[in-house]
Amino acid sequence: MLLNLVKITIPTAFAFFLGLLLTPIATHFFFKYKMWKKYSRSASASTTDFSKIHNETDELKTPRVGGIIIWLSVMLTTLVFYLVSVFSSSPDTEKMNFFSRSQTLIPFFTLILGSIIGLWDDLIQIYGNEIFAKDDKSWRIWKALLVGLLSLLIGGWFYYKLGMTGIHIPFGGEMYLGLLIIPFFIIVALATFSGGVIDGIDGLSGGVLASIFLAYSAIAFANNQIDLAAFCGVITGAILAFLWFNIPPARFYMGETGIMGLTITLATIAFLTDSVLILPIVALPLVITSGSVILQMLSKKFRGGKRIFKLAPIHHHFEALGWPSYKVTMRFWILSIVFAIIGIILAIISR
Repeated sequence: MLLNLVKITIPTAFAFFLGLLLTPIATHFFFKYKMWKKYSRSASASTTDFSKIHNETDELKTPRVGGIIIWLSVMLTTLVFYLVSVFSSSPDTEKMNFFSRSQTLIPFFTLILGSIIGLWDDLIQIYGNEIFAKDDKSWRIWKALLVGLLSLLIGGWFYYKLGMTGIHIPFGGEMYLGLLIIPFFIIVALATFSGGVIDGIDGLSGGVLASIFLAYSAIAFANNQIDLAAFCGVITGAILAFLWFNIPPARFYMGETGIMGLTITLATIAFLTDSVLILPIVALPLVITSGSVILQMLSKKFRGGKRIFKLAPIHHHFEALGWPSYKVTMRFWILSIVFAIIGIILAIISR
């Protein structure tokens, strides 16, 4: 038990402090190459409410690729502990390696591939001159297709390589899906990715995602998936390092290179821990955020342009009501922590 806890906490702390060390170097690079958007969201906003709460100057002068710090810290931490175990003759250091085929191989490469695809999107919006640089509707459809393709590969790995054919129903046993596990994973991954719109206020996405991955570290630990628990801990540590510099005023934004990799990896980990139906509870802030956008769109389409919220996603609605951005962020953090704890408890007692 003690060795397992050490195996989780030491890599987590290592990723956190590594992220802090990498940030000054990365920040210099971000500002040197002016890695921020050329087009403000205000240009496409359809209401005056958004322009009232939105600081266009900050958006057009703040780097949007801060997620690089997260996945680079995770990648380097994983590599360091793997190499130490390979070249060390000590059994204790060998046990510290958490990179394994059955537990962390697929979420590791999911994080890296998803983050690289997200980085491509960020670079298009930073250096592009075409319509895609404005993140228009057609480009968002292409991004969803890319996420779907990556999810297809991951779902195929689950079915053909890991033999995953069903999902756990809390308090109700197992549901057999067979080959349908692949399209089901695609749906879950796309739904989780849609929650990425939570990256809209300084510090909001970092605090929420840190709580979610920490919860899944606890769930994996309860399942005796120690390697996966350590990997989730490393992601948490890297996100906290990012959050250290993302608290208002943000030094940089997470961007798609952070959001895309993290959300798809989250869906992957939910399947690996056999707790995918617990995911909407653990990640309730993502569900609420994505759901508010969907409800707003449906309302405007079927109710003659009428809106449910002043603005969507819902965190901007609260800002439009007059809440300071820091109050919105802190309350989302509290909500995230509460439902992360509820999710951990349900995942454990529902077995």
